[in-house]
Amino acid sequence: MRTWFPFPLLSIALLLMWLLLNQSLAPGSILIGLFLGMVLGWVTLKLHPARSRLHRVSRAAGFALQVIADIIRSNIAVASIILRARRVPANAGFLTVGLDLEDENALALLACIMTATPGTAWLEYDRRQKILLFHVLDMQNEELWRGTVKRYEAALKEIFQ
Repeated sequence: MRTWFPFPLLSIALLLMWLLLNQSLAPGSILIGLFLGMVLGWVTLKLHPARSRLHRVSRAAGFALQVIADIIRSNIAVASIILRARRVPANAGFLTVGLDLEDENALALLACIMTATPGTAWLEYDRRQKILLFHVLDMQNEELWRGTVKRYEAALKEIFQ
């Protein structure tokens, strides 16, 4: 059974998502969902995802609350930029930050956080030079944004390395 479904939970989740998106429990929809779950499980197996060990799980809860607070503040800031756009244009720009993170999953989590935060977008990470390029919608204080990224990096280092 493991050869047919290398990641059974992923296959089941994909099947359920397929059925929800199609809004149907017809036999054809179920067969297509099973087929997609199986094929995408094999594709995932070929990716060879890196495994990480969490070293300070207790720090993760505080970090999650910190990120949620930053996302709420960023939502408010972006809303004010949108509402005042007619009077004052946004000061958008690109920033680079040097990173010391080694763990691929920590980098992926940082990318998710930066992209999920309104007003920012992760654009590129140069693995050789270890430089992150990201876009900021309102760049009033460049050092504040760099400090935020470095704060996230420090917390992720504690959790993953």
